[in-house]
Amino acid sequence: MNTIHTFSTIIWDPSTGINLGPFTLHYYSLMFVLAFGLGYILMSKMFKIDHVHIKYLEPLFIWTLVGTILGARLGHVIFYEPELFKKDFWSVFLPIQTQPEFRFTGFSGLASHGATIALIFTTLYYSYKIIKKNPFWVYDRIGIVVALGGAFVRIGNFFNSEIIGKPAPENSPFAILFPQQSPEYGPIVPRYPTQLFEAAGYFLLFLILWYFYRKTQKKYQQGWLFGLFFIVLWAVRFFVEFLKEPQGDEFITFAGLNTGQVLSIPFMLAGFVIMWYSKNNKITEAENGKPE
Repeated sequence: MNTIHTFSTIIWDPSTGINLGPFTLHYYSLMFVLAFGLGYILMSKMFKIDHVHIKYLEPLFIWTLVGTILGARLGHVIFYEPELFKKDFWSVFLPIQTQPEFRFTGFSGLASHGATIALIFTTLYYSYKIIKKNPFWVYDRIGIVVALGGAFVRIGNFFNSEIIGKPAPENSPFAILFPQQSPEYGPIVPRYPTQLFEAAGYFLLFLILWYFYRKTQKKYQQGWLFGLFFIVLWAVRFFVEFLKEPQGDEFITFAGLNTGQVLSIPFMLAGFVIMWYSKNNKITEAENGKPE
């Protein structure tokens, strides 16, 4: 049985959500809604700034939503829980559990690496078939939105007491107790709030990208903002992983790096390549709002 150590530290034991009578609005779901809601508003503002017709926004929102949820779920199962394909196939694609008993679970077990891969492909389709612009024009703006959305998703993880950190020293100013943590993490001891570390990193990345988009000419250098997004976002993920507890059947690979860190390295390298490529992919202000 888990025990709570009693010494001076923060105890994080919130309610599961907002009780609305017939159902409870869980904070994680609320953060997900806020992420997409604010993303929609922010993207509509960028479309207006860039003089792009608002009719192109709705299909982008739909493809982004589908790509994020489906890609994140498949990514989690493939990278961390592949046995689920045999044990409970339908739970991979639907917000339910059928084994050992049927119950509604909501969408849980989501991996950002999977979401990123899926978004790359859905955005390619949107770029070539719908808005008919260079994909990096779209990626540059989606990166800004995703950085902000990622911060809200990690705050949702904090409310759920999931993706928690490793045990922290008693005298650490960051030590937090998570009484609602899953038993898979072991005894309830002070841990690092790695969800908040990631959220802070992503929010800072959002501010940096927004500054370069609004105050510089970098948005006309197609791919530059997206390359920077890739480098910083996955660097944040890479370094925070050192303080995280392993997820699912996550394994330790070469040089003591875990699955999340190994998967982050190629994304960071891709960011440098994209930024280099962007030097020869510039457009004028007049070309910015026009479909190709």
